[in-house]
Amino acid sequence: MSSSIGGMGFRRRRLLGRVAEVLRTRSTPSRADPRSTEHAGSGLDRLIPPEIADDPFARTIEEIAATPGVREILEIGSSAGEGSTAAWVRGALRNPRRPRLHCIEVSTERYSELARRWGDQDFVLCHHLSSIPLERLASATEVERFYRDVPSRLREFDLTTVLGWLEQDVGYLRDNGLSSPGIAQIKEQYGIELFDAVLIDGSEFAGRAELEEVYGARFLLLDDTETFKNWHASRSLEADPNYAVVRADRDVRNGFAIFERIA
Repeated sequence: MSSSIGGMGFRRRRLLGRVAEVLRTRSTPSRADPRSTEHAGSGLDRLIPPEIADDPFARTIEEIAATPGVREILEIGSSAGEGSTAAWVRGALRNPRRPRLHCIEVSTERYSELARRWGDQDFVLCHHLSSIPLERLASATEVERFYRDVPSRLREFDLTTVLGWLEQDVGYLRDNGLSSPGIAQIKEQYGIELFDAVLIDGSEFAGRAELEEVYGARFLLLDDTETFKNWHASRSLEADPNYAVVRADRDVRNGFAIFERIA
């Protein structure tokens, strides 16, 4: 019994260590050469390993992309195009109607790698813009209230660090001129009323506003349901009579949930 408990503790420490590294890499400043670009020190301009890969979430993404009737897919937070993007592509290639995959990535470095990786696939459309304008990101007050009131995994980090991530996101959009209503622009440009499937996996502080922009999609896929990003979105959809849970697991990384519209 003691050996089993010790093993569980070791695995939990490893998991928490990995969570910490992922969030640091996504959102905290790096020590890159300050001479390269204005935002060389931004975690947003660091290439990171794929997160949604070889797990139940990735496999379900692939199945949804291959589902008949799925024609317009939106991925928010494509990073360098591995992980979830590759799962979408694999599924789309199995779909006789070959759906269009719209990939949003705001990081300049990650977008460049994304476009290089998938540029030869005409059904993969890479967009270098923000999903929502910076004024729709959560405010520092909202983040502080959530941190204080909700026992989420965000508490593995001190509040000063978390607010630093928010400040970095706002600064990156503002200083690089990348603030835009990206989701709305894509819908208008391509004549899309509702997407068939949407993955919300962008900024930690944009999830609620992004859900408002894509609500009504047949499939809504949320990553990081146990942190600020999609905590409220996942609980809202769980209580929504128009949607049913397809699959959810709060113990895979920072949790994920997939919903399908039923009404």
